Amino acid sequence: MNNDNNAGRRQAVTLAMTGASGAQYAWRLLECLIAADRDVFFMISKAAQLVSATETDMPLPGKPQLMESFLTDHYRAKPGQIRVFGPEQWMSPVASGSGAPSSMVICPASMGVVSAIATGASNNLIERAADVAIKERRQLIVVPRESPFSEIHLENMLKLSRMGVTILPASPGFYHQPREISDLVDFVVARILNQLGIEQSLMPRWGE
Repeated sequence: MNNDNNAGRRQAVTLAMTGASGAQYAWRLLECLIAADRDVFFMISKAAQLVSATETDMPLPGKPQLMESFLTDHYRAKPGQIRVFGPEQWMSPVASGSGAPSSMVICPASMGVVSAIATGASNNLIERAADVAIKERRQLIVVPRESPFSEIHLENMLKLSRMGVTILPASPGFYHQPREISDLVDFVVARILNQLGIEQSLMPRWGE
């Protein structure tokens, strides 16, 4: 993992959820990050909250402080291990290169957010946090979940890739002979954890 300017947050990861399908990937990733003893700076868009309510049974509170308490209890996290920030909390650590963690994951990533990041829009905290990661040349992993991709989508992802962003589509493989949906989710989450340099036992690496 890249070095963080703030030694006290060296083990922190920024996780953002946006309004594409695939909320299960994000919740499983959050669970794994907590199990790996990482601090998590968490953001979720309103669209992502609607998608999560459709795809899962997670009863998310609407306000950041209540959501932080809920997620801490739900994942049995340590006090302060999960910090939730709203879309306009511009004084949060993720909004500045001096406070943001060295790694950020957007999972799932909607094409609207991919477009905004590729153009430097920074209209909300998720987009600003991604902009910070890019300008500081830190690790940014984008997990798009869209099908099919238009030329616009492909051009935006290519632009981000050329900036050093890792494009990791939510495209599970089948060579591990999955038996349940959770096996497909774990396949993608394992790939994200590998990119973050976090040890995982969800999926063996090829050849192991």
